[in-house]
Amino acid sequence: MNPTQWQPTASVDNLKRRAEVLAQIRQFFARRGVMEVDTPVMSHCAVSDPFIDTIETAYRPHFQAEAQVLYLQTSPEYAMKRLLAAGSGPIYQMAKAFRNGEYGKRHNPEFTMLEWYRPGFDDQQLMDEVEALVSEVLGDVAISHYSYGELFQHYLGLDPHQADARQLAAVTRQHIEIELDDDDPDTWLNLLMSHVIEPALASRGAVFVHDYPASQAALAKVKTGQDGTEVAARFELFVNGIELANGYHELTDAAEQQARLLKDQRSREQLGLPCRPLEMRLVAALESGMPECAGVALGVDRLVMMALGTSNIRDVLAFPLNRA
Repeated sequence: MNPTQWQPTASVDNLKRRAEVLAQIRQFFARRGVMEVDTPVMSHCAVSDPFIDTIETAYRPHFQAEAQVLYLQTSPEYAMKRLLAAGSGPIYQMAKAFRNGEYGKRHNPEFTMLEWYRPGFDDQQLMDEVEALVSEVLGDVAISHYSYGELFQHYLGLDPHQADARQLAAVTRQHIEIELDDDDPDTWLNLLMSHVIEPALASRGAVFVHDYPASQAALAKVKTGQDGTEVAARFELFVNGIELANGYHELTDAAEQQARLLKDQRSREQLGLPCRPLEMRLVAALESGMPECAGVALGVDRLVMMALGTSNIRDVLAFPLNRA
């Protein structure tokens, strides 16, 4: 920390534009009757995803010697789903979220996430609403739609739903110099997506990618795709090759949700990662009856970056990590 670097990294003009974008988002949802909510930043439980690292904090009641470990939210998803199960109806939140180790031109460990849930919507209807919001902020945006399989066929000449780990590893090594042995197809699919396909999307403007492999469903339902293959009812929005939003037709099956949380925990154990308390209150909320809905998380800082035409997140944050 340099005590002489007290100024914000974003200009005042950029911060004014950021404030305008936040106001546009709130007006968008107000017109559509979606309620703004506020959920805790700290939780007794943490995200289960092996590829997201939670930041821990210590709460010490009344200055007692022993501190209680709490976890800064990586997303407000679990808490918002508990609200949905309690009968909130359509809701949105612009929340501070925290992810350990994520810092760079497009990342800050503390960032602003817009998340919203639409009872009665499926993933296709929610894609339409995401497009409407993005067009309102960035101007009319023509967004193309491609399935995950179509992109792999076009850029790599393979079917990601049928190829095994050996085939995927061979194709990966044609594009990336890597020393890795892994029998999980998703390891190779993720490398191909991030290192080959996502950069290629930069020339396509705004693109929705949908129908991910069922193994990458996360918290989405699994459905039958156009070719009869099981796929995740999940989409992502990329703008000029930058991931902006990730949405699901949400999983509402409590038993399946619990199984996925436990599977993530086993993966964390195998990878030697910390195994933190799982959010079983989410399972209980689903058991009580969460409505059929679709939900999406969108990076507000990245949306402001796109509105300003900048490629560095420090241009839209007052005080990123190095000045926090």
